[in-house]
Amino acid sequence: MPDASEHVASQIDNLATLLTEHPFGADEYLLHTIDESVTTGEAQSKARAIAAQLRDLGVRPGQAVAIQLPNGPDVVVSMVGTWLAGGVFVPVNPRLPEAEIEGVLGPTAPAAVIGPDGIRALPDARTYPPGTAFILWTSGTTGRPKPILHTHQAYGELLDRVLLPLRATSAPSTRSPSPNLIPVSLALNAGIYNVLFGLRAGAALVIMNRFETREFAELVRRFEIRSTVLPPAAIAMLNDDPAITDLSPLRYVRSITSPLSPLQARRFTETFGVFVLNSYGQAEVGEVIGWTAADAKSHPEKVGAVGRPHAGVALKIVDPDGTPVAPGEVGELLVRPPSMASGYASGAELADRIDEEGFLATGDLGRVDEDGFVWIEGRSGDLINRGGNKVFPDEVEAVLRLSPVITEAAVVGAPDERLGEVPVAFIVTSGDVADDDLVALCRSHLTPYKVPVDFVRIDALPRNEIGKVLRRQLAADYTP
Repeated sequence: MPDASEHVASQIDNLATLLTEHPFGADEYLLHTIDESVTTGEAQSKARAIAAQLRDLGVRPGQAVAIQLPNGPDVVVSMVGTWLAGGVFVPVNPRLPEAEIEGVLGPTAPAAVIGPDGIRALPDARTYPPGTAFILWTSGTTGRPKPILHTHQAYGELLDRVLLPLRATSAPSTRSPSPNLIPVSLALNAGIYNVLFGLRAGAALVIMNRFETREFAELVRRFEIRSTVLPPAAIAMLNDDPAITDLSPLRYVRSITSPLSPLQARRFTETFGVFVLNSYGQAEVGEVIGWTAADAKSHPEKVGAVGRPHAGVALKIVDPDGTPVAPGEVGELLVRPPSMASGYASGAELADRIDEEGFLATGDLGRVDEDGFVWIEGRSGDLINRGGNKVFPDEVEAVLRLSPVITEAAVVGAPDERLGEVPVAFIVTSGDVADDDLVALCRSHLTPYKVPVDFVRIDALPRNEIGKVLRRQLAADYTP
């Protein structure tokens, strides 16, 4: 495994410099959407103007500024303007209902809100520790979302953790990097990360307001996108859209936000000739495992793995008691990156998830194969123990998606007096399918104890805003 000493820490003191010191000239277009473009000079001027407005409103260094804007250039310049004023960026998805917006503003106590109607000050603002850059929320798939504090230096290290090895192995080029296409919300870590990664790489940004398959294909063609990021839900949408048959000149897609099933990865590669570079990370640590283009060329048979640890990242796989498992066996994944979030806005720290060697417990199940590639098998809390036999929901869901009438599937554990718990499948269908046919499908690909005991038809799977299925909600609502 890579050693942390091999990794050079980032020297970024303020992430605002990624825009204010961008290598593009003032007249070069830097920020794009489907119907507008903003030059580097315009973006820098707007960011400085926002910083001045915040100072005039009385926002002091260390105080938070909530940004409640649709995806687009205004979010980027408002984020940078907040940092130029010494503030802490709090992203707010404008599509959230009012009650959930208050759930973001209350715990973070911002001094101001930037919205479509301008900037307004708020009372009783909180001051955060020096160096705090922004506050992100955990996904909330296994409990209530928690606000995480990220610093400028630690997040800068995260960007360079991924970018510097790519620069070291790439041939020198006189042309600008391919634009970074941002197909996810800038209220999410995935969106913010890919904006800052693009700016750090010296690239332009192409921002989607919301993901649509036809718009995505058009932007790829128009801006000659050669590589981009996509969450699993978007990959599935492209796989299922018969109108999308060509994504040229796209060559690589990095899957983000949650593990992508090997089935969907293979479908995408076979349909579009685009290799899927899976990756793995969490809001507290950023991306810690991923693919390189070199690995994609030399290990095409590993499609579905999340890659290998980035430089400076150590990991181990352990049993519930903390004992390392045998090579190739499944256990909980623990990671030790060069840096991570400084804690939570609630005042809680990460210490309760870190062992004596500095490894953070991720709560995810994984295994490492003989070539060092990591495979994610699901959440430890999602694992179904059927009378001592382990059932991984992701494996069963991938088989159910083989049915031509099943568009979505989620498998959860339901209580059982004899076996402890048994797998139950929640499915969304586009037509009729008998339970007996689904049992036969599963039995043809799975050992008998992995076959669901019940198939519940619903209109849609409950998901959070990054597309992760809320399994705990399905389990709580289930009645035999």
